Amino acid sequence: MRSLSRFMQRGLIAAGVLLLSACSTVQQAYPEASRFPVHGIDVSKYQGVIDWNAAARGGVRFAYLKATEGGDRLDDKFKANWEGARAAGIPTGAYHFYYFCRPVEDQVAWFKTHVPPASDALPPVLDMEWNHLSPTCKLRPPAEKIHADMAVFLREMERFYGKKPIIYTTVDFHREILTGELENYPFWVRSVKGHPSGRYGKRSWAFWQYTATGSVPGVQGQVDRNAFAGSEQQWQDFLAQNIATGSIAAN
Repeated sequence: MRSLSRFMQRGLIAAGVLLLSACSTVQQAYPEASRFPVHGIDVSKYQGVIDWNAAARGGVRFAYLKATEGGDRLDDKFKANWEGARAAGIPTGAYHFYYFCRPVEDQVAWFKTHVPPASDALPPVLDMEWNHLSPTCKLRPPAEKIHADMAVFLREMERFYGKKPIIYTTVDFHREILTGELENYPFWVRSVKGHPSGRYGKRSWAFWQYTATGSVPGVQGQVDRNAFAGSEQQWQDFLAQNIATGSIAAN
């Protein structure tokens, strides 16, 4: 596959240069995250206009982009970010921010409408967290209802995109709703105050969001930074296996 070849070549040829430049910064600011060689970012409209070529040169190895929220909100920068990151050769995926006051069927349809089923994209992500600042939705459904709706969303994501989706979550939402659940899906966990093992127990994870106040070339201001849970070779295997078969292993 053309795009897969580009990603593989970028990783294998430029890995040494990227690790030297990116890891030195990570080691200084985030020592627990520095043991992981592959780092990326997740962004939304709040990061403004991004120079994706500069981000790639600066060591950004993957990017997740906010695409949709609920059943009627599309991130203003999604299209530009999707096209820009992919043109820069950065493996790219999209995520949906779940809204508890909208039927799950509406939200699945909205995501599918705006995120193309690209074979060379990273797996889609379902972002599950409480939105304490939401002015329009204070609803907190029971865990059983959330589990059932998540199952609907995840099954349809996998059917439509041909890739096993990833679940993003936060410490409090995981503790209250997801502990011990959905073990057959890879997780992307937020933990900005230490290694995930101290906050998520035995939960296996594929990606770790270790700060919301990071900085990378090409992005003005602060940005979320993330680590892939594996070695350089495991990252290359992840890309090859995911893009070729849609499979992904957690930690």
